[in-house]
Amino acid sequence: MQKFIFLSIFVLVFTLSCKDKKNYSFENNLIPKPLELNFNNGELEVKDNIYLVFTDNSVDAQRVQNFVKNFLGSVYNVSVVSEKQKDGTNIFFKIAGEGDNESYTLNIDKNGVELVSPAYNGLFLGFQTLRQLFPAELEAGEKPETVNLPYVSIKDSPRFKYRGMHMDVCRHFFGVENVKTYIDMLVMHKFNTLHMHLTDDQGWRIEIKAFPNLSTISSTRRGTVIKQNWGEYDEIPVSGMFTQDQIREIVKYAEDRFITIIPEIEMPGHALAALAAYPELGCTGGPYEVSRTWGVFDDVFCAGNEKTFEFFEKVIDEVVELFPNSPYIHVGGDECPKVRWKECPKCQQRIKDENLANEEELQSYFITRMEKYINSKGKRIIGWDEILEGGLAPDATVMSWRGTEGAVAAAKLGHDAILCPGSHCYFDHYQSEDKENEPLAICCYTSTEKVYSWEPIPDSIPVEQHKHFLGVQANLWAEYIKEFSHLQYMAFPRMTALSEVAWCTERDPDYAQFKKRLQVMFKRYDKAGYNYAKHELE
Repeated sequence: MQKFIFLSIFVLVFTLSCKDKKNYSFENNLIPKPLELNFNNGELEVKDNIYLVFTDNSVDAQRVQNFVKNFLGSVYNVSVVSEKQKDGTNIFFKIAGEGDNESYTLNIDKNGVELVSPAYNGLFLGFQTLRQLFPAELEAGEKPETVNLPYVSIKDSPRFKYRGMHMDVCRHFFGVENVKTYIDMLVMHKFNTLHMHLTDDQGWRIEIKAFPNLSTISSTRRGTVIKQNWGEYDEIPVSGMFTQDQIREIVKYAEDRFITIIPEIEMPGHALAALAAYPELGCTGGPYEVSRTWGVFDDVFCAGNEKTFEFFEKVIDEVVELFPNSPYIHVGGDECPKVRWKECPKCQQRIKDENLANEEELQSYFITRMEKYINSKGKRIIGWDEILEGGLAPDATVMSWRGTEGAVAAAKLGHDAILCPGSHCYFDHYQSEDKENEPLAICCYTSTEKVYSWEPIPDSIPVEQHKHFLGVQANLWAEYIKEFSHLQYMAFPRMTALSEVAWCTERDPDYAQFKKRLQVMFKRYDKAGYNYAKHELE
């Protein structure tokens, strides 16, 4: 009898212990990993009726409501209410507290789910965590037989306020639905910024009504270099352009998901597509052609020609109206050879008239002049780290891609910086060392582990300058990316790793632990229909 009682107690304890372990196993599934997480004994069974309890119906509240309803509504009966209901599962959304608008707390207990934040974008981010506690089947609109959420208390906030991904639609064009899906990918991983590269030598991708030739000429090239061979072309036209209505549609889609889109209008380099349509804006007058190859070209916008500035001012007038919620306009500023300027009478006269020392200072003049105009429209500028050369415009933010040196230099000058060094944040690099069996890429090999292990702020930076390091971004250039599925492949799972770098104040130094969580995220990608590189599958 005593043996029976002992055995019964052992079985009970073992069963409860297993249940606890099931609860605690959720911790390894969350990406990015929350700042504080405590699992408690117990589970909340999700009922068929789910009630979203909101205390107001503001625009931002409706954005959260609509997203949650769309995600859960395909498998549950979801209603928005103003008070707790008895016949289902309640999810409470509360605005309370002070601090970072993106911070949140998430609590699950017998009374339901409670999300609390100082602002609705924090509640939205908190729901992305809750989303990962639901089975992956919901990503495909599939309803599991039963869903039990663990009793949990989470307190979370981001390390960086700028968490960005870049999308190149110039080298190859990706349409509205692709951009929306890309935004969805950002949302899942708590990124908050999409940098859209809209103009380059190989294509101008945004309608500007003041300059219709940008739509009819600059948006199409007559062919593309074959693989990485210089001189052989496929003679297949590549075209594409977003109408202004399409831009508004994309911007609204992003805004409804608390994503800011920063448009990039390249100046004064990477100009061939625009010059093909308006050759008078170049130093030689052309003729010019929308480029069929990649690289850096000598023909750039003429800095001595007043028509160049009139052109950009009119372009900016339309761009700021299309992206009303972006605090920035990205002006490029990178890879601008000075060959034409050295030979151009107008540029040399500009150098003389403005008492400039050389062509580097002429570029600084160009960027500073455009910054003043952009500032007059209520926006600030971001530029690649080349804008440091010749003198930095007064209020410019530096996007440091040639290592972290540009960001360090900007911070020392009291300027803000965003880190995206090519060594860790260029996702157009190969996904494995076995390049023969990988899709064509620009060069190099950047592993997911390398991205995960990256510490953005160098140890040498004084603490008082840390405030100038706004955050991090990965760049996904599309020279060799023709299909959106290929773009997803190049993004995932390096983008997943970067989400931890961007969000987590402290990361688990053991990559194996992140890789374990990654296996669970892969199941979510499968259900969502996302393509990804599978080298990290165990």
